[in-house]
Amino acid sequence: MQLEGSCHCGAVHFSLNSATPYPYQRCYCSICRKTQGGGGYAINLGGDASTLHVKGADDISVYHARFKSPGDERAHTSSGQRHFCRRCGSGLWLYDPTWPELIHPFASAIDTPLPAPPEHTHLMLAFKAPWVEVHATKKDQQFDLYPEESIAEWHARLGLTAPE
Repeated sequence: MQLEGSCHCGAVHFSLNSATPYPYQRCYCSICRKTQGGGGYAINLGGDASTLHVKGADDISVYHARFKSPGDERAHTSSGQRHFCRRCGSGLWLYDPTWPELIHPFASAIDTPLPAPPEHTHLMLAFKAPWVEVHATKKDQQFDLYPEESIAEWHARLGLTAPE
């Protein structure tokens, strides 16, 4: 599925192909919540990095989150590159060179109508803010940290392919 996205002010527009366009995964970690989340979580999609086209690249900045793992005294810098519009602050996508074939656009930046997921995965709940209510259905999965199932595996398990 071809995804089109943009920032709020219109300085940045982008497109990419995604075989996994269902916005099902809700991350409640403090990084996602503070850089993306309106409801206390962010939703990332999966996309093919080789198909990413950007207009307005000069208006993009990158943030590398700093975090402490449980038991660590020192903070670490994430290899994940959170791309955002330097003019309006809109989050656009996450890229991590550990997986160079992938781009994870934030569903909130996508302008293309996305298909509704039949279930959701709520992850990183151990880091959820106390004020955030998790609205999970009986079908939904919930994890204190990360699920073992990848975005591609979730789509395959449910027989979901990108709509034409």
